[in-house]
Amino acid sequence: MLFIFKQSKIILLKKFDDDDSRLVRFTDREKQVNPHFAINLINSIPPKVVKDRVVSCDGGGGALGHPKVYINLDQPGPQACGYCGLQFTLDHHH
Repeated sequence: MLFIFKQSKIILLKKFDDDDSRLVRFTDREKQVNPHFAINLINSIPPKVVKDRVVSCDGGGGALGHPKVYINLDQPGPQACGYCGLQFTLDHHH
């Protein structure tokens, strides 16, 4: 183990031996990578057009969502939720 002291924080780094079983992955098949990255899936959803300058987002999944956050739409263009990435844009024609 290696301890690093940086700006009154202690950082613990653990180095595993090369033959440690915790480093072994995909020993019996090729590594599988999901080609559908979450950011690409979220970006495929068009921004929600809303009439209010401040909107709330809770992930839309009830208990499976995320904490409710409020998003200010004063800046031009779509604004994204910091948790789920859903985008909202202000409808200036109301």
